[in-house]
Amino acid sequence: MSTDQPPQVAAADGSGGGAPDARQLRTILIAVSIALMAVIASVSGLNVAQTHMAVEFGASQNTILWIINIYTLTLAALLLPLGAIGDRLGRKPMLIAGLGVFGVAGVMAGLAPTAEVMLAARVAGGIGAAMIMPITLAVITSTFPEEERGTAIGVWTGVAGGGGILGMFLSALLVDVADWRWLFVLPVALIIVALAMMLKSVPNSRERSAHSFDTVGALVSTVAVVGLIFVLQEGPERGWTAPATLISLAVGLIAAIGFVAWERHRRDASLLDVRLFRERALAGGSITLLVVFGVQAGIAVVLFPFFQAVLGWSGLLSTLALMPMAVMMMMTSGLAPKLAVRIGSRSTMATGIALAAAGLALMALFVSADGGYLTILPGMLAMGIGMGLSMTPSTEAITGSLPREKQGVASALNDVTREFGTALGVALLGALLSAGYRSAIDDRLQDIPQDAADTAREGIANAVEVAGTTGSHAEDLVRAAQQSFVDGWQQAMWAGVAVMGVLFVYIALRGPKNSAPVADDDAETTEAVAAR
Repeated sequence: MSTDQPPQVAAADGSGGGAPDARQLRTILIAVSIALMAVIASVSGLNVAQTHMAVEFGASQNTILWIINIYTLTLAALLLPLGAIGDRLGRKPMLIAGLGVFGVAGVMAGLAPTAEVMLAARVAGGIGAAMIMPITLAVITSTFPEEERGTAIGVWTGVAGGGGILGMFLSALLVDVADWRWLFVLPVALIIVALAMMLKSVPNSRERSAHSFDTVGALVSTVAVVGLIFVLQEGPERGWTAPATLISLAVGLIAAIGFVAWERHRRDASLLDVRLFRERALAGGSITLLVVFGVQAGIAVVLFPFFQAVLGWSGLLSTLALMPMAVMMMMTSGLAPKLAVRIGSRSTMATGIALAAAGLALMALFVSADGGYLTILPGMLAMGIGMGLSMTPSTEAITGSLPREKQGVASALNDVTREFGTALGVALLGALLSAGYRSAIDDRLQDIPQDAADTAREGIANAVEVAGTTGSHAEDLVRAAQQSFVDGWQQAMWAGVAVMGVLFVYIALRGPKNSAPVADDDAETTEAVAAR
């Protein structure tokens, strides 16, 4: 680890000196939470406007998917280097600059006359988001005193976990009552509020390093993240054996291996000391976030077609149906630090993982096309509680495993892990659902006309759409598609239970023993932490 000087923190007015008081800390937490909400809401908000954009821009489905995914891809790729730059240049200036870039990109997207302009706006938005997201958490870890840090991280984690669902709900509401372009009003408005609060209340902090910035590590990490995220996002769409998928996988893996080798060689001046992954808190926190966010994202992919195609609900009502899970997640994220103090971080994480697995099992056991929403609500609530309990101590384990001068990197690592998990969960659970659906519906299409049967095999939405052309078979086809979807649902849920079970065993045996942060950056402290 480096032997840099301790953080230089300025007062809220920029004059230097003085720690923030309780009122200012609350303002800081509200400000960074609002900024984070804007970033998270923009990840999923455009999902509800796909058809509107396709019609207005005259764009293909592939172009629309790129408009949605390019934001996440840019965000994930730049998190680590921009988090490190923020540590060096100053967290407040980086945050303010990021808010400015993000706000301008939002206005540009809302007024975009073509798909090409929209793509450019989404790339710019991803850059701004990558400047904002890791710094919001770094501001918390570098500003809040140790005794209050866990609670603040719990609030941040709750917003990060539940903000996407809340963002989708508000986006769906705007699309239904106004126009899809109003989707960008929400994040821009949040950015303006956050910017006003930050200019007044958020102190600056930065780290002085004797070493030059790890430019090679930043570039190689960006290539690795782009390659691997591209595979996870585009693999299900293009095919896992498509040339673009295989090339991207090869580039991503080679860059990832090269990054590890380079960082081990550079050591004290590295972007990220990969040797720290030997430490159980950092490894356990990262793996837990990867799996939990993956399962959460995968569940959202499964739930939406269930609400819309099986229950026949609108997009707005479907998003509203996810709110109980989001609310439970946000509430328990705030309670998790207190529980961790009493029973330990490892026990809290294990309890959350067990509850999340139980929620998946409940949804697999009781889901029914006839039973409706109430058959899955208990499982959703258990999932929300479990995810909230497991995410906060996992985040604190990651940020606590790196010294204060590396908090931008720690926060970025936390965020990159979430993005990888999200892409992985959507790809794998979505693929399991699709495979289970196709396998189940094949045996239920004997009396259906061939053309309609072929269309029905593509997915439940296709089956419901084509059912009207099958005359007297319409009701039978819809029923077959709904039941086949439930069969595929159960297959995906049980796979999630198995993954969470493996994670539970790992955390029970190798999870962090406590959540105490690393206060110093000397070698002795690092060695002591690694021995935990």
